[in-house]
Amino acid sequence: MDFSIEAVRGKFPALSLTDKGRRRIYLDNPAGTQVPQAVADAVSRCLLTTNANLGGYFETTIAAQSVVDEAHQAMADFLGATSPEEIIIGANMTTLTYHMSRTLGRTLKPGDEMILTRMDHEGNVSPWLQLAEDLGLVVRWLPFDEKSWQVEEEALAGLLSSKTRLVALNYASNLTGSINRVRSLTAIAKRAGALVYVDAVQFAPHGLIDVQELGCDFLICSAYKFFGPHIGVLWGRREIIDGLKPYKCRCSSNGLPERFELGTPQIELMAGLTAAVDYFAELGAAAGESGSRRQKIARAFGVSIAYENPLALRLIDGLFDIPGLTIHGITDPKRLADRVPTVSFTVEGIVPETIVRQMNAENIFLWSGHNYAWEIVHQLGIPAEQGVVRIGIAHYNTAAEINETLESVHRVIAMLRQQRS
Repeated sequence: MDFSIEAVRGKFPALSLTDKGRRRIYLDNPAGTQVPQAVADAVSRCLLTTNANLGGYFETTIAAQSVVDEAHQAMADFLGATSPEEIIIGANMTTLTYHMSRTLGRTLKPGDEMILTRMDHEGNVSPWLQLAEDLGLVVRWLPFDEKSWQVEEEALAGLLSSKTRLVALNYASNLTGSINRVRSLTAIAKRAGALVYVDAVQFAPHGLIDVQELGCDFLICSAYKFFGPHIGVLWGRREIIDGLKPYKCRCSSNGLPERFELGTPQIELMAGLTAAVDYFAELGAAAGESGSRRQKIARAFGVSIAYENPLALRLIDGLFDIPGLTIHGITDPKRLADRVPTVSFTVEGIVPETIVRQMNAENIFLWSGHNYAWEIVHQLGIPAEQGVVRIGIAHYNTAAEINETLESVHRVIAMLRQQRS
């Protein structure tokens, strides 16, 4: 079988945990996924057997360097990079983006323009907004289309000018789930001479990333969103990052990628990062792929997408049955390829948190709020202090879990409406 849900779930110890005998349903995945046993083992093994700083000549420091090198190569394979020297690993997406924004700021001058979207997570907005404030840059806002739920090429083209220096885009929304056509958007921006910075945090767990095909200059993701540890990864095109001067200690390395990786690295988390990438490779191998790690990863996404999409469709169909409920995102079954399985909704007259609290009490884990999709809720006119109910599927979830979740949504909303009447 190409995809065995039983085999997949067997790799994740957290999926079998119970609380006072009650099962857990993990649908909080857009905020962070559970990890396979292999990831936890890799972190533990690194701490217990290769725990040393880098740069020495004894066994543990040499082994620690191998862990670091392996992590960079693993992510080069995961993202389709040409070299591990293009992979920058750090604390998280937001920290890395702040760091890179300040580095790029050294190349900008007052009056230069950047384009930000109304669709992005705040981690790909605030660093650039604050940089613009510091340097006297001009920010132009790119809304998403509320019919297609995507950023449209014509809208981007209309904002570009000879002064545009950077376009910050997201690959997939953490609220609507919509996938942007990053390749075509990037091509338009590049024709205007702008750099393109892509937030792929929400796309990375659900689709194969090929930075060469996309044509962007930077792409960032977070390992804890694709079954790994809490660590961030930034890819930068070699010819771009080679010419940048980052903020760093005077005596630290000027090599790539070291000059962008501040301080002592999280070596044990890098071990877990490699294990997370290898989890995808193992999934691809189980589906019949015997080629390179990159080829196995591609196969893994092929089978996991085919498994996730019917679950997303079942969730969307089940929510449609509820009067007064609005799904904020793509609902057309013919357009499942244009979204990841993250589904957000609001219900007329009911505060999202009240729904989520009741469902959390049933050990169904999901989120309410704006979820840092600050610009999205404002464009849609959703009160930011309330936000949405967000349900996020990963490929370890089951049809039975989706059915049980839908039953809970129906029951909770009916109860809350009865209490209100």
